[in-house]
Amino acid sequence: MDILETARQRGQEKQLPYAGAVTPAEAYALLQQSSTVKLVDVRTDAERDWVGRVAIPDTQHAAVQWNLYPGGTPNPDFLDQLAQLASKDNVLLFLCRSGVRSRHAAKLATEHGYLNCFDILEGFEGDKDAEGHRKTVGGWCKAGLPWVGA
Repeated sequence: MDILETARQRGQEKQLPYAGAVTPAEAYALLQQSSTVKLVDVRTDAERDWVGRVAIPDTQHAAVQWNLYPGGTPNPDFLDQLAQLASKDNVLLFLCRSGVRSRHAAKLATEHGYLNCFDILEGFEGDKDAEGHRKTVGGWCKAGLPWVGA
């Protein structure tokens, strides 16, 4: 079964308010299959600088903060910034730390006419382990996908 078909099926099963959801490995495979697929990292600039970021071609990486650092206030320019980096018919894969902000971003983008918004399940770092550390339970990093940084 095609990755996007599987992702859309997940979306229907979970009644998601956007096109669907992909695993980190599926997201990476989609990025490799088509240069028009874009990963939209909605973490703060500080998170990308201090924690790390995906290692994919710059033409496929869009950094649009959902919340602003410091303070965590919502980014009032989120949709305008997204519009500068992606078209409404691009396949957009939304990524955050653990998969919460990315769901909100995918929903908002869908509500504003973006047709192919997908959440990347587990996020970049995944959930915390029993000792409170990330990058050991799920996520882009745990999946062994390319990334750079701390």
